[in-house]
Amino acid sequence: MLMRVQIIVATLVFCVSCLQWSDAPPPPARLDATFDLQKIRAVGDAITEARAEKRLPGGVLWLERNGVHFTKAYGHSQLQPIHTLARHDTIYDVASLTKVVATTPAILLLHQRGRLSIEDTVKKFIPEFTGDGREAVTVRHLLTHTSGLRPDISVNGWNGHAECIAKCVSEKLRTPPGTAFKYSDINFQLLDEILRRITHQRIDVFCEKEIFGPLKMTDTGYNPPTVKHSRLAPTTVTDGQALRGIVHDPRARKTAGIAGHAGLFTTAPDLAKYARCLLNGGAPIFTPETVKLMTTAQTPATLTLQRGLGWDMTSGYSSPRGEKDGTQFSPGSFGHTGFTGPSIWIDPHSRTFIIFLCNRVHPTEKGPSVIPLRRKIGSLAAEAVKGFDFNKFQK
Repeated sequence: MLMRVQIIVATLVFCVSCLQWSDAPPPPARLDATFDLQKIRAVGDAITEARAEKRLPGGVLWLERNGVHFTKAYGHSQLQPIHTLARHDTIYDVASLTKVVATTPAILLLHQRGRLSIEDTVKKFIPEFTGDGREAVTVRHLLTHTSGLRPDISVNGWNGHAECIAKCVSEKLRTPPGTAFKYSDINFQLLDEILRRITHQRIDVFCEKEIFGPLKMTDTGYNPPTVKHSRLAPTTVTDGQALRGIVHDPRARKTAGIAGHAGLFTTAPDLAKYARCLLNGGAPIFTPETVKLMTTAQTPATLTLQRGLGWDMTSGYSSPRGEKDGTQFSPGSFGHTGFTGPSIWIDPHSRTFIIFLCNRVHPTEKGPSVIPLRRKIGSLAAEAVKGFDFNKFQK
């Protein structure tokens, strides 16, 4: 009899611990107290409508406030050559989210540790980046996309990381540094090279040791191993074969899948860990001062838009913040998007974040845009938050 009681008690303790696991759904009453469930259902309806319009095969949503979260997988992760349902831990190629989940935090860690300053010139670390005004470009300019460099180097005429950087270094400035915003992958290819020259490590190795490992982001990294391919959402299909575990970005593919501007694969649960880190002052990676530096406006006051370091705040790329004529997340919130469809938006005022991962380039890049869906998800997510008026923050 005593043994039976012990077994029952042990089982109850195990069940309670399951409910406390960070990836487990909160009890319904707690979820209902935090979010308007009708608005969350409306998000699902918007995703279903976008799927019907062939904007994307499916995706994974994660909405969280103060540790209470809703997550759900919608539709499929794959349509060709077979149909596979999306799941909450599907691994996605997150394209330019690489800039803010890998490269930006890596550079800010070096700043925090005194190994560089964001006010340092690029020339200090890459001496060949000089001439025609290049010597005035700083790390800050790269992080805020105000360097004056064009969006991309040509995909032709080079192969490998060294030749990629040689092309980036020879790029001429289109505008004087600090005078104009131009979103540019070249900026983050150069940041990747700065990190390599300071640490003598590739960015994938550095980030695994210093960021993903400490945050227990076990499904995040470059070039995911074959053992995880069953959970990978493929991207573009060519000749009946889908890119699976191979980065979609063509320039990152030419640098063995490892780059500062693209190449990262991750899941919604892992990105939630990263978002919590930023909302909770940066521990165990950053100091609160570093988080503030990274996530507050760092662009010149002469520009009409605002960017943090790496992060978007108010620009033409801010669709996950919400619809312009509807509810939006607060000024001071920040996020990013990626070409393959993913987005993240974090609002420190309400302590809310919204993650949506998808592979809108599967099976083809030629489908309608997901930007309208991102805006709708952003607005509905803000409207779903109970007890907080985002509209009072709007300018």
